[in-house]
Amino acid sequence: MDFIIEAVVKAVKDLYQTDIAAESVNLQDTRKEFDGQVTLVTFPYTKVSRKGPEQTGGEIGEYLQQALPEIAAFNVVKGFLNISIKDSFWINKLQTEILDDNFAVVAPNGKRVMVEYSSPNTNKPLHLGHIRNNLLGFSVAEILTAAGYDVVKANLVNDRGIHICKSMLAWRKFGNGETPESSGLKGDHLVGKYYVIFDKEQKKELAAFQQEVDYISSNITTNEHEYFKGALGVLKSALVESMLPEFKRGIQYLQSKFGDYSFINQAFNNDYLFKEFLDKYYISLTNEVDIMLLRWEVGDPEVFDLWKTMNGWVYEGFDVTYKTLGVNFDKYYYESNTYLLGKDIVEEGLASGVFFKKEDGSVWIDLTADGLDEKLVLRADGTSVYITQDLGTAQLKYDDYKMDESIYVVGNEQDYHFKVLFLILKKLGKSWAQGLYHLSYGMVDLPSGKMKSREGTVVDADDLMADMFKTAAATTEAMGKVDAFSEDDKNRLYHTIGMGALKYFLLKVDPKKRLLFDPNESVDFQGHTGPFIQYTHARIKSVLSKAGYTLLSSTNDTAELDGIERDLIVTLTKFPQIIKEAAEGHSPALVANYVYELAKTYNKFYHEKPIMQAEEQKQKQFRLQLSAASAGVISRGMGLLGIEVPERM
Repeated sequence: MDFIIEAVVKAVKDLYQTDIAAESVNLQDTRKEFDGQVTLVTFPYTKVSRKGPEQTGGEIGEYLQQALPEIAAFNVVKGFLNISIKDSFWINKLQTEILDDNFAVVAPNGKRVMVEYSSPNTNKPLHLGHIRNNLLGFSVAEILTAAGYDVVKANLVNDRGIHICKSMLAWRKFGNGETPESSGLKGDHLVGKYYVIFDKEQKKELAAFQQEVDYISSNITTNEHEYFKGALGVLKSALVESMLPEFKRGIQYLQSKFGDYSFINQAFNNDYLFKEFLDKYYISLTNEVDIMLLRWEVGDPEVFDLWKTMNGWVYEGFDVTYKTLGVNFDKYYYESNTYLLGKDIVEEGLASGVFFKKEDGSVWIDLTADGLDEKLVLRADGTSVYITQDLGTAQLKYDDYKMDESIYVVGNEQDYHFKVLFLILKKLGKSWAQGLYHLSYGMVDLPSGKMKSREGTVVDADDLMADMFKTAAATTEAMGKVDAFSEDDKNRLYHTIGMGALKYFLLKVDPKKRLLFDPNESVDFQGHTGPFIQYTHARIKSVLSKAGYTLLSSTNDTAELDGIERDLIVTLTKFPQIIKEAAEGHSPALVANYVYELAKTYNKFYHEKPIMQAEEQKQKQFRLQLSAASAGVISRGMGLLGIEVPERM
């Protein structure tokens, strides 16, 4: 509607001798209870017209109708100028733009964007939360591409750290050489199994430590050793609260104070108790996993080989899941390759005074003046933390691609982390830090509640997708419309419907909102769902097939439109603007809800206006054109969501 905006700017200039910016002109869709397709809000112009909103609207309406041959009529309701566009305008839009293969195709804008999504840990398989992450990232990348950006789809794999060592240590202690081949499990499922085993075994160990701390404490009765009792009290408190870092620091303190156990000999006769406790701690899972991480960081061959083997199992499993999910990546980054670069950036920050070092050797940044807090960027023992490797990865990504914008698709529980990361990079003087954006999304819940990886209560991505295929099969067969399909065609259809249901349900909600996923509700052919839209597309393709329609063979000389026909064309014309807004807002939900509205509008048209039984041939041809245009936009819109639409259902 740029031509109307330009005319409004000229109208205000000519009528009221006032210059206004085109960006200030507020056009809206006309409400359904009023005549018209486009509405101008006139309240902003009453100051310069020195008249009421209705009189101002009438004057502008008269001006526009005289200036623009496309305007058929107008009406004013309070401060709203409702404009009716001639049918010839909409028919021309359909035939010269919407039906063209280049409709809503945008020329490259010369800007590069990286979208980083998935970002899995190699200690567990992908779950429902990862599915929303992958679908959001992939769809945002597709939408940005459609909006003219050069897009790089990146996956940062969290392949190092204490969580990886937990799976490795548990496999070494309890695995008995089990492999994906010997177990029949996907590699990521096998490694995830040992992550859960570690958590269970560690809880058993800590419960035993709790009893020993209680027993030792009960045997210390002399007042002169109150500070020793106090130290044990800290351990006891940490165990009760499951505060492992505090527990580890307490152990280290006692070891440094009483490492030779001479104090225990003086304290009480049962001198073996504390020595035995410290010895048990040293060979415990809690301590061993820390030691394994240190061995990995110094390149211990035994640990490194185990790490490569188990990560290899996981990558093979991930590839299967990604293929089923229908997502892909242009570039993989691995935190095992970026954390050292992060350490170099920490040294750079120390030299420039952005970071400071504490007495224990740990490195920090003080962000209290920015409303945040002090943030650790390197541990005292020289090992990196998450922010360390993220600094390194951000630099590496920019060095590789020099992108204008870098989007991180990560759940909203990491909002604070990204505030800190982006602020640190700005303080380090990285000019490209202005283009960093955190696409923060809400968590996904199930009717059964929240998921926890360590306790093995997550909804596995592979299992969920398999269940979706089964649900799609049961729902489709119950409708009795696939009897003529071969088994292969049925299976392909069930996969298409199941994935369409899953993807649409997760993408139709604004990314920032938390959502409750109900698999049964998502596979509904009548509701606000993917299968409803897919069924609409299949219905259109069936009509076109029966009519033998092709764009080259179709002709049309329709001069007038019925209300629903006009509404359908108006809805179709919005597609390019929807892509633009979805790209600017990083929101696939805008596309999802638009396509749903288009499908609803088409179904209303389909039920109200006969196509094959149209009274005149020109009506039939026009309605076939309108159907073909609708199918094309539905297909493209769903494609931006990563959803296939079937030719028949």
